Amino acid sequence: MKEIIGKTTLVLLTVFFWTSTLLAADPTWEYIYKGDILPDDTSLGDDAWQLMGDNKFAEITDQGELHIDDIGENHCFFLYNIADAALMQQATIEVRVKVLSQSGTNFEVLVGMQDGSNSKWLDLFPDHILLNNTNSTYDIDMTEYHILRMVRDTEDIHIYVDDEEVISEPHVGAGESWIGFIFGAGATVSTSEQYWDYLVFTTEGGFSPEELPSYASRSGLAAFPKPADGALHADTWVTLSWRAGDFAASHDVYFGDNFDDVNNGAADTFRGNQDLDFYIAGFPGYAYPDGLVNGTIYYWRIDEVNDADPNSPWKGDVWSFTVPPKTAYDPTPAHNAESIDLNVTLTWTPGFNAKLHYIVFGEDFDEVNNSAAGTPNGPAKYSPGPLQLAKTYYWRVDESDGFETYKGDVWSFTTEGAASGPNPANGAVDVMPSVLLSWDAGAVAASHEVYFGTDSDAVENATIASPEYKGPKALGDESYDPGILMLNTAYFWRIDEVNGVNSNSPWAGNVWSFTTGNFFVIDDFEIYDANDNQIWYAWHDGLGFGTPDMPPYSIGNGTGSAVGDETTSSYTEETIVNGGLQSMPVVYDNNKQGYSKYSEVELTLSDILDWSAEGVAELSLWFHGDSANAAEPLYVALSNNTGTPAVVIHDDPAAAQIDTWTEWVIPLQMFADQGINLTDVDRIAIGLGTKGNMTIPGGSGKMFFDDIRLYRPREAVE
Repeated sequence: MKEIIGKTTLVLLTVFFWTSTLLAADPTWEYIYKGDILPDDTSLGDDAWQLMGDNKFAEITDQGELHIDDIGENHCFFLYNIADAALMQQATIEVRVKVLSQSGTNFEVLVGMQDGSNSKWLDLFPDHILLNNTNSTYDIDMTEYHILRMVRDTEDIHIYVDDEEVISEPHVGAGESWIGFIFGAGATVSTSEQYWDYLVFTTEGGFSPEELPSYASRSGLAAFPKPADGALHADTWVTLSWRAGDFAASHDVYFGDNFDDVNNGAADTFRGNQDLDFYIAGFPGYAYPDGLVNGTIYYWRIDEVNDADPNSPWKGDVWSFTVPPKTAYDPTPAHNAESIDLNVTLTWTPGFNAKLHYIVFGEDFDEVNNSAAGTPNGPAKYSPGPLQLAKTYYWRVDESDGFETYKGDVWSFTTEGAASGPNPANGAVDVMPSVLLSWDAGAVAASHEVYFGTDSDAVENATIASPEYKGPKALGDESYDPGILMLNTAYFWRIDEVNGVNSNSPWAGNVWSFTTGNFFVIDDFEIYDANDNQIWYAWHDGLGFGTPDMPPYSIGNGTGSAVGDETTSSYTEETIVNGGLQSMPVVYDNNKQGYSKYSEVELTLSDILDWSAEGVAELSLWFHGDSANAAEPLYVALSNNTGTPAVVIHDDPAAAQIDTWTEWVIPLQMFADQGINLTDVDRIAIGLGTKGNMTIPGGSGKMFFDDIRLYRPREAVE
């Protein structure tokens, strides 16, 4: 099982249990049980729970027992993973605590969202914790900071919130249950079994309430912002509030509508130093006296100050909230969505204070955009009726607050049956000039017609008689090779679906676009996999691949190199990368028995052969070494079909020991000066050692290479 902690967009619901010291009768944590969570979400798998004690991880992959002898000197964390923060806001999550021991048990619990990488509180803190048992219910409003503590003596259960007892009742001994329901912003309380996730534990021995700290770890940072970070704030004034850092004597307040200004403390965003832990804006006499502006994102930061502490001030995180626009927003289907059902219902989020909606719907952008008025509509949804296959529709929602009407944006979607899934994605930038276009066939297609060019209108209006028409494509061959494209150029393309037995054929597709980058890509190592495109098929090393009787087969180049990594899913490096998801790992051994005393990997070029096109003048490649590597010379060699390779050696003789990603820029003239014809470069090689050395032993190590490109001259390269 791969470790959960550290994955992208990791969000943790964290339940803390603390002891101030390890006592003679230490708690024994019996096991953790993972119940069902959002059954439709399969991304979590069966291993969403992990136990962390004293910075040590123990993975739980089933519903069996886990005994922990050492829970750490101060704390034990139970981490619950939701990969998507949005799910946290939607889900109802229940934590069931069941006391199995009849001995005295006291514990303190703080429930919230925490970032596992730096222990900062996140803003998706649950709105409420509902405590529920047979005889008692208590709703804790967690929009304010609270500490929940449960004390179990020989007769009663006592539950405290901020040291105020809120529940006390007789307990019934072993098997007694307490359930805490935790639900986030926008969710409602539910007791549906399908949402239950619960923690089962027992403590042996116990400790008195006096031995419990008031909270686990002290922090100098302000926390728990209101409005929550990233929230929509449906008003034109605001009261900012926060929980003060543990050492704060006062607060420096920064507030503005530009992230960088607030983050950098620009003078016009500093709103003063104050003792109060709230700040008002949007009224006369305060910041933004004319009110906050609809459709604007505001940023704020609280630095905690205590002149008596050498660590002061504590620079706070930059939080944000958005005042909703007066126009409609967040359309469903999303703008430019594809493969939409013919009976779709359109919905949107109403604009600020909207009382009535006016709908404009049609098949022509200009008509929808220029229409003076639309059909009035009460609810924020609209059903246009059965639509046609493979067609693009446009719609607009104008919002009225009873005094004024605000014209909305024009959104579009395409119904099912049309070509979809353009690759590169619509609007993509920095696309390789050697890109191969591909798409997904529509359900109505028997074949395709391809249109391509540099003028959007020309592509949109083209027919099979136009120069933008590039010919037909059979069903099953959803790709088009436009050849080597120009640098820094916008291109447009369209795929029409054809079916001769249908009178509506052909169905004109959307116009998609992409823009090429300012460089030619020699190799970015993203195309290689463990199937028919293995990296050593392209980059030949000292080992070769296959056997004569089992093609594909290639003998090695006789050097001490080995390219690729058979332990990864793509046979490339998937962790140490400069860009994208993959890089090329190369092991070198310049004292390998029976091999030349240098190491080299070589690529035969098939696409970019003219290394003088469009004024390119620099070869760029990124490399990453290791301080433990032998300091063998790093070189690049270029070859024409005939003639001696031209070799350029890195200026740093210990380049192989550089353990960060480093760009090496080589003027192409350095190869031309050695006789290489830059208009017809056939091969590129990367090596370590002295090329051609057959006898003098060298050292060994491992290098990584990525993003080999050709650039026009750049004034400065970072």
